[in-house]
Parts: sequence; C-alpha cells; structure tokens
Amino acid sequence: MATTKQIILPIAVLAGGIALAFAFMAMKKPPEEKPEQDLRPLVATQSVLLDSITLDVKSYGIVKPKYRTELIAQVSGQVISVSDQFVEGAFVKQGDILARIDANDYEADFIEAQAGLAQASSALEIERAQAHVAQAEWERIKSDSSDAIASELYLRKPQLAEKLARYRSAQASVKRASRNLERTYIKAPYDAIINERTISLGSVVNPGNSFGALSATSVAEVRLPVADQELQYLKNGGVGSNVTFNAEYAGKQTMWQAKVIRTEGVVDQTSRMSYLVAQLATPYGDKTRPLRFGSYINATIEGRPLDNAIIVAHHLVKDNKIVILNDDLTLSFKTLNIIREQNGMIIARQGLKNGEQIVTSALEYPTEGMAVKVEDIAPDKTDVTQLALKEE
Repeated sequence: MATTKQIILPIAVLAGGIALAFAFMAMKKPPEEKPEQDLRPLVATQSVLLDSITLDVKSYGIVKPKYRTELIAQVSGQVISVSDQFVEGAFVKQGDILARIDANDYEADFIEAQAGLAQASSALEIERAQAHVAQAEWERIKSDSSDAIASELYLRKPQLAEKLARYRSAQASVKRASRNLERTYIKAPYDAIINERTISLGSVVNPGNSFGALSATSVAEVRLPVADQELQYLKNGGVGSNVTFNAEYAGKQTMWQAKVIRTEGVVDQTSRMSYLVAQLATPYGDKTRPLRFGSYINATIEGRPLDNAIIVAHHLVKDNKIVILNDDLTLSFKTLNIIREQNGMIIARQGLKNGEQIVTSALEYPTEGMAVKVEDIAPDKTDVTQLALKEE
C-alpha cells in the first residue's frame, strides 16, 4: 500500500506547477494596440494668385549708329592742317573743321571768277542801255518806215541774250569756285565720334580719297531678332513698343530705355528671324553710363498686357490640366488656357480662381477624388509664381 508521503508528493508537485503557470500568466503583458496608419499621400500646395502681367519678349543685338559717314576729298591738294580732335574716339561737333587742304589755287580761281562776273555784269548793263536806245530810235522812225515791225537784230535782242548768257555763266563760275574753296575745309557733318582717320599732315589727296570715317552720336540703333511665334505677344508687331537694354558697363549691369521704331519687314534667310529696329537718343549723352557703339546688349521688348493670369512651373501641367486641392482634402483636375510656355514656366489664364490651392508635389498616379494630406509650409517660403514673375 502506498504511503501518505507517496500520495501527497505528486499532488504537491502538480499544485506547484499549476501555481507557477498561473504566476507566469499573471506576469505576461497584453499586446499593445497599434494605431491606425494614415496612408494618404503627403502633398504641398500653393495658393492661386491671379495678376496682371506683360508678355515681354527677350532679344539681343549690337549697338550701331544710325548714321555713319566716310569723309571723302572732293578737291585735290596737300593737307596743310589736321585738327587735334581728328583722332579715333574723339567727339566732334557739327561744323568743326577736322582738316584743311591747301586753298591757294582755289582762292585764285575764286578771284578770277569774280572778275569774270564783274566783266559780264558790265557788258550786260551796256547792252541793256544800247537795246533801250535802239527801242527809242525805232519808236521815233517807225511812222516813216515801210516795215510795220522792227527786226530783233535792230532792237539788239540777240546781243542782249548773249550778254545775259555770259553773265549767268560767270555767276556759275563764281559759285563753282566758291564751292571748291569751301571744300578745302573738311568739316564734321553732325555731332559725331571719330571712327578712323586715314590721312596725316602733308598728305596729298585727290577727289575720291578718304580722310576717315565718323558716326553720329545723336541716335543709336539696335537690330533685334525675334522669332516669328514670339511676334504674337507684341502689340502692333512690336512697332512703338518700349525696350529695355541691359549691358555691362565698367563692371556693372546698366539699363537704358529705348523704343522700337520700325520692322524690317522680311525674314532673315539664315536665322529665319524677323528683325525689329530700336532707337535710343543721345547714347553718349550720359557720361557716367554711355551706351557705346559696338556693345552687345540684351533687350526686353514690352509685350501685350494680360489680365487675370497665373504663372506655374511646367512640370505641374500635363495635357493642359493641373491638379488642385479641394476643401475636403481631395484632388481635382482643372483645364488651363495656356497662353505661353517660356523658361520652364507656363503662363495661363481661365480655369483657375483666386485662392484655389495648386498641388506642387510630384504624385505618381494622381486621380480625381484621391484623398491626400497637406504638408505644413513655412510662412516665409517663396511663392513659385512670384519667382517666375521675377524671371520674366
């Protein structure tokens, strides 16, 4: 028969095991509840701000004078004087004497022509007096003459016509001699800058020889190439539009204001560009920032005004549609009326309203009605539209 010890021991072991199991179960923590995940994509937005802009057109060109003149000798002789101002880069005024040809022979021709004119004038006056006497004599005797009309030779009309012709010829000789004498002075035809000088003191010139060249400083011109598709953004084809020139002078970016005065009316066969011509008055007028001939400039031609327009990045628009965020944090697509694409930006009007939120984040597969959540944007973050307007 089993003893009491043999019976109690297994029962005690079993009870201890059960107690230990309950103890371990009491020590076990229940599993933590995981929060529900928000799987909506995170997006950034930008507020729509409709504004008025101008559809400016960019161009470039070389500054050139409107008038450039080569100084040519019209009489022959030796150069006896050259002005100190007749050097490359110097500024001269209209009428300034740049050089002078020896005028002794031309002064003698002028005196001789004047003497011939005096002789012809005297002969003409004598002949007029003789013609008057002949007319008076005829009036006295015509009643006793068988001829009803006196002959022209009797009235000395041919002789008077000859003396008058000689007088006019003498006048022409004086005028020619005076003009040749004046041509011994080489003068600036207008306010100008000297481009080059090709003669020096003591040179002998003949008609047709060059003295040099100069350019008028009254007006500068710039030919501005414009692509044909860009002309649609300009009023009146660009004629009359204001232009802003931009170039570097003395290491600083400098601006000048000009105006388009005409179009050349043809398409360049090489570049396939149309050319507008802009003018700027007195390019050297401001000594602190002259617009020098030969300078390469960038130009901004003022375009047509556009009201209620918006500028957005090109990558935000696909098939003329842009994604906007609704008030309930869902997406919608709006169709834009695109006016222009330039520098990675799109200018559009119609299709958006002030205050609407454009989605600026790149979404892989955006769909109509997709739920999203909005990214918090720092208040000092620069607006894309404002950056684009600045670039324009």
